[in-house]
Amino acid sequence: MCCCCCGDDCECRPLAFLLGLPFAFVSLILSIIGIIIWIPGLLLSCICPCCFCVTIIVEFALGLIKAPFLVMEWFISKIPC
Repeated sequence: MCCCCCGDDCECRPLAFLLGLPFAFVSLILSIIGIIIWIPGLLLSCICPCCFCVTIIVEFALGLIKAPFLVMEWFISKIPC
């Protein structure tokens, strides 16, 4: 028997969500840093697409932007139902 609120085979874990909020806040800050890096990097890659290092920086920034979602999904999956 699942102790979830939505009954979707333990997909809804409100306790895990609350416990993961501090980690999501830290990753949100990293996401903001990623946006700050991504905007100039995207402009530089449009101006000079031959610069390989700019492409790496843009990919790293996109990873930082996606961090809050990945952290919350990972943390919620680790808490048993």
